[in-house]
Amino acid sequence: MISARVGPGGSTLLVAPVRGLTSEAALLAQALDAFRPDTVGLGTSAEEFEGLDTYFVRSGAEPIVPLSPAESSEVRGLVRFGEVSVPNPSFVRAIDWAQGQGIRVEPLDPSDDRSASLFAEHIGYLELVRRTVRERGVGRRPPAPSTPDQFALEWDREVSGGRGSRAFARARDRHLVREARRLVSDGGRVAVVVDRERFDEVRELFDREPPSTTESD
Repeated sequence: MISARVGPGGSTLLVAPVRGLTSEAALLAQALDAFRPDTVGLGTSAEEFEGLDTYFVRSGAEPIVPLSPAESSEVRGLVRFGEVSVPNPSFVRAIDWAQGQGIRVEPLDPSDDRSASLFAEHIGYLELVRRTVRERGVGRRPPAPSTPDQFALEWDREVSGGRGSRAFARARDRHLVREARRLVSDGGRVAVVVDRERFDEVRELFDREPPSTTESD
């Protein structure tokens, strides 16, 4: 897991656990305990947030989660670093932690419909074909670095290395940072939790001057 203070005066804690590893969820909880935020923002959509909250935080029994071939391969590649859980145990832990503290927790990513629109805007047919081929390739030959941090970064580069995929990711990150700034403007201490591969881009965007209010995705 990696973390940094971002924004004016380092007022916001940006935390980026490796998606899937249960040990990262424990580290995240420790970081939140130490920072004591008044609000937690998650790098996920409202729809996914609702599903995590309903079926994995508030429910007494967890449902079975079907995995795509690429997701199954990612799990197989990551499991050598420790226990792996699906869906992202760090996000589940963050929601549970915030609710246990009686503080606000909010999704920061675009809605599923808006994400689909952004995907279509930035990723054309040829890029989609290349992306599918890359996913199949990395699924057959997952990266084998020495740390989970490197695994997360290499996996993302393999799958999302195309120009259109990078543009889509950047548009999503810009939306997240605008929403996070809104939480900061409400006052209090804010912790933002994103997947490890998003950390560098989100940190860069956060540390810039605030964008114009008319800026769009």
